Amino acid sequence: MPDVSFEAPSGEMVKLADFKGQPLLVNIWATWCGPCVAEMPTIEKLATREAGRLQVLAVSQDMKGRPAVEKWWNGQGFKTLQPYVDKKGDLGFALGGGTLPTTLLYDRDGKEIWRMVGAAHWDNAAQKKLIEEAFAE
Repeated sequence: MPDVSFEAPSGEMVKLADFKGQPLLVNIWATWCGPCVAEMPTIEKLATREAGRLQVLAVSQDMKGRPAVEKWWNGQGFKTLQPYVDKKGDLGFALGGGTLPTTLLYDRDGKEIWRMVGAAHWDNAAQKKLIEEAFAE
């Protein structure tokens, strides 16, 4: 896990390592990214379905920061996901990316299991199977 700070919904700065102890799915996205916006409702469904078993972070790369993210986010009606913000894009670049969306799955110890570049439908059978890898012993 990269040692990069980003903003939690509370406004405090956090790092991916702060979430060790439970499998973690990290989605790097932006409000201006069409594929990101299209997949976000399915990430919300995944977060709701796996609540208590899988942590799901949606980390925005919007350069205009929290105001731009919350303007979009507040119109979505999400109940489980919360918006994290990395307006400098440091996390995305530290992950070796820059392509949005990018989604990574970490095991409970913070070891990367897999990453996917591009949008997906996180409520279909293929993605459910990928998520189960986080729980395999």
